[in-house]
Amino acid sequence: MQVDFYHLTRDPAEKLVPVLAQKTLDSGQRMLLVSAFAEQQEKLSTALWSAGPTSFLAHELAGKGQDDMQPILISATCDAPNGARYIALTDGEWRDEALGFDRAFFLFTAEQIDNARAAWRLLSAKEGVTPRYWKQDGGRWVQGP
Repeated sequence: MQVDFYHLTRDPAEKLVPVLAQKTLDSGQRMLLVSAFAEQQEKLSTALWSAGPTSFLAHELAGKGQDDMQPILISATCDAPNGARYIALTDGEWRDEALGFDRAFFLFTAEQIDNARAAWRLLSAKEGVTPRYWKQDGGRWVQGP
């Protein structure tokens, strides 16, 4: 299982999530976006609606109807009624339930660095889990040491 840590130093989660979601859909997978904050959930939804100049990424907030049909589902929990095998924890809080997915994306800010370090130590010690660290270099994402 791969866990990609994304250190948000310049842009908020709403800027990165559409990129991760598009790559997930392009690979034939579904995605679950998790945030405990309703305000952030709304921002993620808005970002997915305006992902491209002429398109949007189909999604819905959990509990709004037909959760099982959504290619991208935004939720406060790690329950994936849409059958997602990819999960993005967008609020800087690690949840061990993410280990039940094939791939996880953990997004965190400088204020959440202690949570990220604790999660990194925990995951680095787990058999079968490969954590990778990504940081912003200008406008691009580069894999760090």
